[in-house]
Amino acid sequence: MSSIGKLMMMLNSDKTQMPSAEDALPGSSEPRFSVPETHEVLGTPLKPPFPEGIEVAYFALGCFWGAERLFWELDGVYTTAVGYQNGITPNPTYEETVTGKTGHAETVMVAYDPTKVSYEDLLKVFFEEHDPTQGMRQGNDVGTQYRSAIYTYGDAQAAAAAASRDAYEPALTRGGYGPITTEIRPAPPFYYAEGYHQQYLAKNPGGYCGIGGTGVACPTGVAVAH
Repeated sequence: MSSIGKLMMMLNSDKTQMPSAEDALPGSSEPRFSVPETHEVLGTPLKPPFPEGIEVAYFALGCFWGAERLFWELDGVYTTAVGYQNGITPNPTYEETVTGKTGHAETVMVAYDPTKVSYEDLLKVFFEEHDPTQGMRQGNDVGTQYRSAIYTYGDAQAAAAAASRDAYEPALTRGGYGPITTEIRPAPPFYYAEGYHQQYLAKNPGGYCGIGGTGVACPTGVAVAH
């Protein structure tokens, strides 16, 4: 980690530690806001049920505004949505999540047609378009909600995610980066984020995007098209 990165982690140390169940915010047993029915760009539903053959993947790679756009631009992606995953607080709000007291990661849900884009292709985009070695931060964004994570459905996704990580780490090491800190685990509940976060950069083309890759190619799938 760079000296600047270490300083940022020290200054935000209260937000880089996962909360205990006792310290986490209570949340709510029910959703506290509505979510748009359709995707701002693709015009497809944000929530299931999805058409037969559509599969779902979950990726956390920093601020979900820029991360979501990476995936909705891919051919074969049916829909995307942003939300909160793998925390303690049920039905969290954005304001709660950014305190670091919910334990959630900002996550992108990707519903895709595997006959047009493979899970390995999505993994390549995931790994190449952020720095998966930064722990509880991504660039200038510091906190548990910005951690790198892959939340998987089934053994095939879990195996592919682990294989991609293990193939990429030596390449990153040669590029001068540290160990991959990406969290890989079975997909926990996904809580949709507020409507204004969905497809944020389509609604606000000049909006903030803190996503940036390492420049090191990941040896799996196909390259993301820009």
